[in-house]
Amino acid sequence: MTDEDRNRRSVRRIALVVIAMFGFGYLLVPLYDVFCEITGLNGKTGRINEAEVAASYRPDPSRTLTIQFVASNSADMPWDFRPAVATMEVHPGQLYATYFVAANRTGQRMVAQAIPSMAPTRAARYFNKTECFCFNQQPLEAGEEKQMPLRFIVDPRLPKDIKTLTLAYSLFDVSGRTASR
Repeated sequence: MTDEDRNRRSVRRIALVVIAMFGFGYLLVPLYDVFCEITGLNGKTGRINEAEVAASYRPDPSRTLTIQFVASNSADMPWDFRPAVATMEVHPGQLYATYFVAANRTGQRMVAQAIPSMAPTRAARYFNKTECFCFNQQPLEAGEEKQMPLRFIVDPRLPKDIKTLTLAYSLFDVSGRTASR
């Protein structure tokens, strides 16, 4: 094998490695999102259909959990943001509803996105939302206040040693990153 043949072979191998690295990098974010949704890693909680809930879960009235709700704003978010209630006592397998309140106290229209997290993180896979303001961006006009719904159910298979769940939302300004509507 000549030096020229070895060089061509090396260039092909390097090109193949570069293409594989690009493909892996391109697929990393969607794969990570799927992984987090399945495992509950990084506080991501499941989204399910209410019809599926009725068919698959049985309420457990003998067990009571405390759900704590926490709201915070990112450093550049000037809105008022809070949960309607700080805590709820719930039974696994039963559907519950509450809401968070956001108020745009600025003089301009803004768009926000809420990012959820769950503690303890291992409980995230058992906390399922059927409706959540975090699924969509939330536009508010100047001075507008809005009640943003949250409907959820805790899977009865939640480990028995977990008695308290904390659902926290961080609100981010995404006004400059959205298309005008």
